[in-house]
Amino acid sequence: MTYALAVLLGVVAGVLSGLFGIGGGILFVPTLTWLGLTQLHAEATSLLAIIPTVAVGVWRQQRHGNVRWRGAATIGAAAAAAAVGGAQVAQLVPESLLRRLFAVVLIATAAQIAWRARGNGNNPADG
Repeated sequence: MTYALAVLLGVVAGVLSGLFGIGGGILFVPTLTWLGLTQLHAEATSLLAIIPTVAVGVWRQQRHGNVRWRGAATIGAAAAAAAVGGAQVAQLVPESLLRRLFAVVLIATAAQIAWRARGNGNNPADG
C-alpha cells in the first residue's frame, strides 16, 4: 500500500468517524482486502488502525458532552472479552467463509440503518 493511499484512507475514515461515530473498520477492511491483504490480515490491521481514530473521536465528542461513559465501559468490557474468542474463531474459519460473514454483517447493518431512516423521525433515542 502506498503512503498516499494510506493517508487518504485515514482521512476518509476520520471524517466518517466524526460524522457517524464509526471507527473506520467498515471502510478499512474492504479496502485492505481490495489492496491484497487476506480477510484475516485486513481485520487485524483494521483493529490497530482504528485506535487513533477512536481515541480522537471520543475526545472530540466528549468535549460536546456526547459520550455516555458507563454504557461505553460496559459495552467495551464485554466486547474486549468476546474479541479474544472471536479472534480464535477467525483463525479457524476458512478465508472465503470469513469474507462472506463480514459481508453479511455489513448488509445487516446497512439494512438496519435503512429501515430506521425510512421512519418519520420518531426515534426515542433522539430525546
